[in-house]
Amino acid sequence: MTPRQSILKFLYPFITLFSGFFKNGVSQNKENIQPISSFYSLSSTLNNGESFSFDSLRGYKVLIVNTASNCGLTTQYEELEKLYQQHKDKLKIIAFPANNFKEQEKGSDEDIATFCKLNYGVSFMLMQKMNVIGTNQNGVFKWLTNKDSNGWCNQQPQWNFSKYLIDENGILQNYFAPSVSPLSKKIVGKITQ
Repeated sequence: MTPRQSILKFLYPFITLFSGFFKNGVSQNKENIQPISSFYSLSSTLNNGESFSFDSLRGYKVLIVNTASNCGLTTQYEELEKLYQQHKDKLKIIAFPANNFKEQEKGSDEDIATFCKLNYGVSFMLMQKMNVIGTNQNGVFKWLTNKDSNGWCNQQPQWNFSKYLIDENGILQNYFAPSVSPLSKKIVGKITQ
């Protein structure tokens, strides 16, 4: 961990507390609107270069998070791993490293995997680094952020560690802002219901 990353880890509780004052941070699919195109038709590329079909996620709740190694919220990797270990019988977590916000993910895919494993013990899925916003937006994030695909949500990631929760039937149920901790009652309550 670099000195910058150590400082950011120390400041994390203050960053989340401060950012929590400004937004509720949760959007919800209150009417259980079905997606226009199937979540299970999506695919992406794992950190190791292998293709991954989302069809294998049927029957699981899925939390998709855009991540970065040099962000004030990077400590959420630790919280995500804890959440995954507590609920991995019914939950899959997929991290999408991205360098879209202030160039806070400059490392290679190998560097990112090493950083996550060494510093946070990450055992959930890491995808290859890609764009989560903009003209070259990854297909998964196009689905997550376009109501013409997912049925209701147009919310782009606001920053690193934006979170999208898909239920075990492939329905996008929630968007959680970066300031919402993965271990918050808001997220854990949705996973355990």
